[in-house]
Amino acid sequence: AAARAGGAIVAKYYKGDYAVHEKAPDNPLTVADTEADAAIKALVLAECPGDGWLSEETADTTERLSKSRVWIVDPLDGTKEFTQHIPEFCVCVALVVDGVVQVGVSYNPAEEKLFAARRGAGTTLNGKPVSCTGKTQLADAVVLASRSENKRGEWDTYKPLMKVKLTGSVAYKFALIAAGEADATFSLTPKNEWDM
Repeated sequence: AAARAGGAIVAKYYKGDYAVHEKAPDNPLTVADTEADAAIKALVLAECPGDGWLSEETADTTERLSKSRVWIVDPLDGTKEFTQHIPEFCVCVALVVDGVVQVGVSYNPAEEKLFAARRGAGTTLNGKPVSCTGKTQLADAVVLASRSENKRGEWDTYKPLMKVKLTGSVAYKFALIAAGEADATFSLTPKNEWDM
């Protein structure tokens, strides 16, 4: 419900006009990011008021470190794609209990794809069970790559070895792989908890 609520806000802004700010060089922020974050936080913490919170768009505090249950959120992973009207972004909500992820949801409102996984219960796409592919040959694998890393030439060495497909949002890449829509990905740059 929280991912869908955040997704409704993201979808509202997707093809509209909005200001884009730079949190850091090549790291955009929009009103969709901040409004979705506020909506998700309000829903989650109303249901689970004693839980911890870690989000890309909320100032972090050490308070969460003392909590057994922590929600990890990226209200809009793939903001670059979002601002370029490329439908490869998602809203991410996960619950970690004692350091172990128990539930993870990635929702792409532009594609109407809701990926959900629960520890020990598998993964679903729009409520139907899905799984990773069983491909074993790298030459046949569809490997999802970052447009930014590709633009910098970081994927040039790998392109002859596999089928490289440029795709936005690291979390969306993971969801597509979990659903068997691609085979693998790897990143050449560090990622944050909310991306994973």
